[in-house]
Amino acid sequence: MSTQQTLAVVAAHADAPFVDDLARLAQTSRIDLTRQGVIRLDGVADEQKSDLLGLCRQHRCDAGLVDSERRFADFGLLVSDMDSTLISIECIDEIADLKGIKPQVAEITERAMRGELDFSAALRERVALLAGLPEAALQEVYEQRLRLNPGAPQLLAACREAGIRTLLVSGGFTYFTDRLKAELGLDEAHANQLEVIDGKLTGRVLGGIVDAETKRRLLIAARERLGLRPDQVLAVGDGANDLPMLREAGVGIAYHAKPRVSAEADLAIEYGCLDVIPQFFL
Repeated sequence: MSTQQTLAVVAAHADAPFVDDLARLAQTSRIDLTRQGVIRLDGVADEQKSDLLGLCRQHRCDAGLVDSERRFADFGLLVSDMDSTLISIECIDEIADLKGIKPQVAEITERAMRGELDFSAALRERVALLAGLPEAALQEVYEQRLRLNPGAPQLLAACREAGIRTLLVSGGFTYFTDRLKAELGLDEAHANQLEVIDGKLTGRVLGGIVDAETKRRLLIAARERLGLRPDQVLAVGDGANDLPMLREAGVGIAYHAKPRVSAEADLAIEYGCLDVIPQFFL
C-alpha cells in the first residue's frame, strides 16, 4: 500500500499552468497556496513522486515529499557540512592555489566528493602537497576567499528562532570551522587539525580523520546528548562523505550536491539557497 504525503514545492514565481499541471499529476485538488513562495499538495502517493519531481525540475523549482504535520520548529538539531555547503569554496583547493597546485588538488577533491576515492587517503594525499606553506596562507583564505553560501545567515537565524541547535562537521580544517563557529554563533564544530611547526604546514593532519563515519557518529552523539529522536534531526551536505550522516538524520538534505548524493537524499536543493530548507516545513 502506498503512503500519502505532502509535496512541498518552493516556487517563488509559480504560474497557474504549473500549479494546474502539478494538481493533475498528483490527482488531487488539495492544494495549499497560502504560504508565500511555497506550494503544498496533500495526499501524494509514493508512485507519483518521480513524475512530480521531474515536472518541478523542468520549472527549476526545488521540491520534495515531506510529512504534512512536520514543522521546522519540530526539529531540534541541524548538522551541516562546511565546504561547498555552508560556505561556497573547498578550503583545501584555495590553500593549494596559494602554492600554485590548485588544479592537481582540486581534481583529487572532486573525485573524493563523488565517492570515487577513499576520503581519508585522499585527504592525507592532498594535505601532504601543502607542506611548507606558511600558516598565514590559512588566514588569507579565510579573510579573502571564504564566503558563506547564499541563504546561510537566514537559515542559521531561523534555527536560533526555532531553538534548533547547530553542529558543523567537516572533512576540512579546524582553522576554518573554529572561526565560523565563533563568527556565526554555531553550537558545536568538528574538523581535522593541520599540523603547524615553526609557522609552516608540515603536510600532516593531527589525530584521526573526520571522515564519513566520523560525521555520522558525531551526529548520533549530539542527538543523544540533546535527548532527540532521529526524526528530529536535519542534516545537509553535498559530497559522498556526507551520505552516512544524511541517512542517519530524520531528513537528509543534499545542497547543490553531487548527483549520487542528490539521488539518495530525502530532499535535494538544486536551484535555491540554504534558506529554502525551513520553507519545506512551514
